Amino acid sequence: MNNVIKNRYEFVILFDVENGNPNGDPDAGNMPRIDPESGLGLVTDVCLKRKIRNYIETVKEDAKGYKIYIREDVPLNRSDKEACQALGVEETDDKKQTEALKKLKKNDPDVDRKLRDYMCREFYDIRTFGAVMTTFVKASLNCGQVRGPVQIGFARSIDPIISQEVTITRVAITTEKDAENKSTEMGRKNIVPYGLYRAEGYISANLARKVTGFSEEDLELLWEAIINMFEHDHSAARGKMAVRELIVFKHSKELGDCPAYRLFDAVEVRKKEGVEYPRCYSEYAVEIHRDQIPETVEVKRMI
Repeated sequence: MNNVIKNRYEFVILFDVENGNPNGDPDAGNMPRIDPESGLGLVTDVCLKRKIRNYIETVKEDAKGYKIYIREDVPLNRSDKEACQALGVEETDDKKQTEALKKLKKNDPDVDRKLRDYMCREFYDIRTFGAVMTTFVKASLNCGQVRGPVQIGFARSIDPIISQEVTITRVAITTEKDAENKSTEMGRKNIVPYGLYRAEGYISANLARKVTGFSEEDLELLWEAIINMFEHDHSAARGKMAVRELIVFKHSKELGDCPAYRLFDAVEVRKKEGVEYPRCYSEYAVEIHRDQIPETVEVKRMI
């Protein structure tokens, strides 16, 4: 805990997509998410955190202290049982394990806190984003809701996007019966020709100190993961995606020097003069108005 972060941070991420679907909406046939009132594109916080988790899992490969709790196709209780074993409960039978955990809690009322500390220490994403662990091993133990120091909001496109439906031809026929009558089938995919998105995030040094122990090393790894979160996650469906800017605001103290909105308002992203329909990042201008930022707040462009 000696190396826990001591400064509050805010950050702005700018990323773009070209001929791809950055975040499909299952309620709209997997079309790109769009704010129906403004026409601006949306990417959920859950989607962005998934990319960060995937990067950490790729580079750390379950190294001690850098495991990922919320993983694809891995039940949460599988990780929960690891924590139980660390507390000395190694029963494989669920009924016996539940009885052992109840006995353990009766003898040690502080076991929930010990369990929470173990989960924060071993799992990077819990230490970073937090987690809800109220169903821990059939509720025999309860870590409760761990509030993570790092929070990311929805990403929103700078300009309205156009969701374009593209018809494709595939040679893979679904059934034997269909193969007798045709050699190809038609399909569709939805893309955004081009869109620049902006996401904003917060890092609380206060929560890091009091709850999860999020450290300076964890912070550096987070910046690395954000910058590279699309580099090892390419797919035909998502097209060409890249993080273009990571602008970090570092306060001089734990509780910060000014409201977050002042820092976010100081970052202006606009189309360059004469550009009506941007089709690449170079057609945008990004300006940081430093006169709106307190002198005690350090500004760093990570890319």
